[in-house]
Amino acid sequence: MFNFVHEKKRLVQVVLALIILPFALWGVSSYDRSGNTAEVAATVNGTKITQQELENALRQQQDRMRQQLGANFDAAMFDNPEMKRAVLDNLVSQRLLVERAKAARLAVPDDQVAQVIAGIEAFQDGGKFDKKRYQTVLANQNMSPLTFEARLRDELLGQQMQDAYAQNGFAANSVADNVIRLNEQQRVVSVSPISFQSFMSQAKVDDAALKKYYEQNPNEFQVQEQAKVEYAKFSVDDLLTKVEVSKEDVRKYYDEHQNDFGTPEERHAAHILISVSAAASQAEQDAAKAKAEQLLQQARQNPAKFAELARKNSQDPGSAAKGGDLGFFGRGMMVKPFDDAAFALKVGEISGLVKSDFGYHIIKLIAVKPSRVLPFDEAREGIVNKLRQQKAADMFAEMAEKFSNAVYEQSDTLKPAADLVGAKIERSGWLIKGTAAGQPWTAKMLQAIFNDEVVKNKRNTAAIEVAANTLVAARILEYKPASVRALSEVQEVIRQKLLRQQALELAAKQGKSVLEQLQGGNKPALSWGAAQSVTRAQHGSLDIGLIRQIFQANAAKLPQFVGAEDVQNGYVLVRIDAVKEGAAIDDAKRARYAQQLRQLTGEEMSHAYQADAKQQATIKVNLPEAVPKNETVQP
Repeated sequence: MFNFVHEKKRLVQVVLALIILPFALWGVSSYDRSGNTAEVAATVNGTKITQQELENALRQQQDRMRQQLGANFDAAMFDNPEMKRAVLDNLVSQRLLVERAKAARLAVPDDQVAQVIAGIEAFQDGGKFDKKRYQTVLANQNMSPLTFEARLRDELLGQQMQDAYAQNGFAANSVADNVIRLNEQQRVVSVSPISFQSFMSQAKVDDAALKKYYEQNPNEFQVQEQAKVEYAKFSVDDLLTKVEVSKEDVRKYYDEHQNDFGTPEERHAAHILISVSAAASQAEQDAAKAKAEQLLQQARQNPAKFAELARKNSQDPGSAAKGGDLGFFGRGMMVKPFDDAAFALKVGEISGLVKSDFGYHIIKLIAVKPSRVLPFDEAREGIVNKLRQQKAADMFAEMAEKFSNAVYEQSDTLKPAADLVGAKIERSGWLIKGTAAGQPWTAKMLQAIFNDEVVKNKRNTAAIEVAANTLVAARILEYKPASVRALSEVQEVIRQKLLRQQALELAAKQGKSVLEQLQGGNKPALSWGAAQSVTRAQHGSLDIGLIRQIFQANAAKLPQFVGAEDVQNGYVLVRIDAVKEGAAIDDAKRARYAQQLRQLTGEEMSHAYQADAKQQATIKVNLPEAVPKNETVQP
């Protein structure tokens, strides 16, 4: 356990920063009870979730998805009412969790709030919490530390309530054993496909069938609106070459951010742990201490045998097998008593007994990796690039509004806006409505291009954000309205489609007939493929529906035969020849499956609890495009 905390601490901090910061910045609780109905997105048991709160949460979700998807991100997905509804639903859930946590008298201690805040990267300078930066970040969000900490406390309260269910799922060993047997059982099968290709010669399609299909499926032959445009793109990257960074600025940045260019001292230690819970009885505490003192005496008498003592006696499962070796670690990566002791030792020295929440430690310092500061000459290029990026971003923010205004105010030409930012006016090929074609032709950009105002009145589009710090405005040069292709153009496509459809039906009919013969005990001539073993989870090219039939078949008498239609190829017959049970179930495997089952049942319990909370709550939603049955639209 101790080794796990050491190895995963940084990961835990990152996860806290990513998960908690967005909710904390925008709040799970509304502290502004004023405002009229139009400013309220929803009420939960009489308390408000404001439109501003919802918009901020949407923006945070948008930023997270932009980071995750990179170039594949499309801001147009946030125009979907269902996305807005999903974010609002999450805010409602958070509000109810906090409400119930408070009713259950749960509390979050001040030191936990402080620990979480210190671990949020946005509030750190050089990897360490910086109070001035903390206050500045909050001020930029028009928020005081007091309000932020109250909202963060509510978020942690809600998380406590959720964890009470999610982390307490149950799975009996007998259930885990059954799941293992089902999951790992193999069935040996052979496959005989009946392809539609051999029935193509029997399929017939006349002109009347072609015309009927064409008339009944006009949408298949619809040609969407198309347009060629000229466009101007303004990006922060265009400004990088225009930015000057002085030597003085580079030096000043280096001097003021020394923590960014240094690696802190790290220590390599090993330890022996005699574990005892802080809640253990005094007798248990004394026994653990006595055993640790005996080992300490042995270690000091023969330091060379420290690793051997650790392997035989240490109760830290993560490091005992490695002779207690914990590898290198920096300040603050271990629990405080251990950390203080390890950084006070000299190389080769063995500590006295060190008491922590895990028990009693005996620590041996193996090596020290001293701190190092990157020389200015080596750091210079990176600083120049960083300052250039910062200055370019500042210039972009200043000029983006001017670019957008020029596009709007002189809507019959892109030239003034392009000249303002030094952008080129380029031309596109044919763009198709609703068919995104990569940057800069995102779904949102195409939506703007095919807007009625842009098409009919030959106006510029608005300046659309197609990527982070990248704006594009366009103007239509050529336009083709939507149309339906003539029957003469598509009749051969229709003919092949109908012939294939008939051939698939004939193959399926033949397959079902052969399956009846096989299940009746007859042995029609078939070509069976090589035997293969399949499980419920690993089934190669066989689809899940066919696998379900294979494992539902009675294996008491083999062979058994099953079959299914294959919409791509015709029909598939399967012969089941043997059943192989999985390997013997050992404790490690049982534990892995049980853990997964506990996680699944815990998550289901949490979801059920939240659904019940919503069912019992009075929720009024001011988003008429999507209102669940148990909610009402706010008038």
